[in-house]
Amino acid sequence: MSPASSPSLLPADKNSAGPTPKPDRVLPPFVMVIFGASGDLTTRKLVPALFGLQHEGALPADYSIIGFARRPKTNDDFRKEMKEGLDKFSRLRPIPTEEWKNFTPKLSYHAGNFDDPKAYAELKKTLDELAKNRGLTQHIFYLATAPDYFATVVQQLAQAGLVRPGLPARVVVEKPFGHDLASAQKLVGDLQSCLDESNLFRIDHYLGKETVQNLLYFRFANSIYEPIWNSNLIDNVQITVAEQEGVGTRGAFYDEVGAMRDMVQNHMMQLLSITAMEPPANLTSQSIHDEKVKVLRSITTPKLETIPTSTIRAQYEGYRQSDRVNPNSSTETYAALKVQIDNWRWSGVPFYLRTGKALATRASEIVIVFRRPPAALFRAEFGNLLRRNAMHIRLQPDEGVHLRFNAKRPGRNTVQPVDMEFCYASEFGSYSPEAYERLLGDAIFGDSTLFTRDDEVIEAWRIVDAVRQGWDKSPMSLYRTGSWGPLEADQMLKADGNHWVDLDARPKV
Repeated sequence: MSPASSPSLLPADKNSAGPTPKPDRVLPPFVMVIFGASGDLTTRKLVPALFGLQHEGALPADYSIIGFARRPKTNDDFRKEMKEGLDKFSRLRPIPTEEWKNFTPKLSYHAGNFDDPKAYAELKKTLDELAKNRGLTQHIFYLATAPDYFATVVQQLAQAGLVRPGLPARVVVEKPFGHDLASAQKLVGDLQSCLDESNLFRIDHYLGKETVQNLLYFRFANSIYEPIWNSNLIDNVQITVAEQEGVGTRGAFYDEVGAMRDMVQNHMMQLLSITAMEPPANLTSQSIHDEKVKVLRSITTPKLETIPTSTIRAQYEGYRQSDRVNPNSSTETYAALKVQIDNWRWSGVPFYLRTGKALATRASEIVIVFRRPPAALFRAEFGNLLRRNAMHIRLQPDEGVHLRFNAKRPGRNTVQPVDMEFCYASEFGSYSPEAYERLLGDAIFGDSTLFTRDDEVIEAWRIVDAVRQGWDKSPMSLYRTGSWGPLEADQMLKADGNHWVDLDARPKV
């Protein structure tokens, strides 16, 4: 079972951008088996994250990392590949020689096909020897594979006796978890027949970002926000995840997925639920997941007749000419939707979500737009110059929070919006743990707070599936590369008397 412990987020010393904070926990001895170890995810993210954890002193004295993939290779071949990955992608490059020497013996390789029972029998022998000779009994199986192999690998692990309900072994899976509601429900059933839900960790790297984790602390560790965090004072909430680059070399993958399944179903629904959730009873993973899923359940399934006015799908001009993209593609590279949360806190407050590729800038931001103050007092002097207050929670880049409010200009009888700023880099220094370092550490420790639970996944797919079905009869809009998306997205907010907050105009810190 996962320990009922809350995540501890210790910032760096704000007076020093050099030394990193000491780890707030030391992880127990473990064996991590990475399935799909020949893929990019292992070399770009997983092994650099594990090496980073060792550098921070967070890993135990003894542990083992086993790469499992189909290609035959020796332990030395695998170690050489991982060293090359560290040299390219680690935040610690150039790699300290002594630290690499300590890390190298922990790496080994196991060749086998994902559907071959013999390969799993041999893996079990290896794990049994590690348990007997080194006392490494905690197993973490990381599925860095295509989603089609999730059920296959876990079922083979179960047949080999490496996972089953009641065993402490954990399984970590990457997104996407299913490709629609039906496939996600089937995958939940397939995996839960082999191990307990408490030992199944569905990773969403957005939840590993320090600024996303800080949302919980920002909301619930400060008494000043709770009284205003509701429909009495908030007019609308805008969540933007914008990418400046197009699909690049990922055309074949992206054309099968699109913005709604790639971003909205996971990252954006998680950001929405954390922003809108009720205060949890405590900071245990179960309490936080319970409150997040309540938010998703409070979102009414979109109706077909409302899809054209509450959602927008679009492609950037030139997408169909991208490498390995269908020239007649109907895949969206941009998605925007208006969501209503039907509960006491948020009734009547629209949540506007937008995400896309080839947009004006790279930005992930949550903007809380407050209601306009009564204008009678200032109408004669300022007319419509009295702007609504807005709080920007910037997840990347320039991580921080700023509050925009109205102030009188010195020496003049006029009003001007001004900003109060909090910037992570200037307050806490430059150190910020990589998302995968935090998430891998939590998986080893057994804390599932920053992972997604089965009911969260299912509720998100319920909403996304309804939108995608409505899109079968909706036109595809176009937008210029380097813009903020299609005009139809602006018109969706204009119909409510709102507009997208200009993220280009946000202060640079």
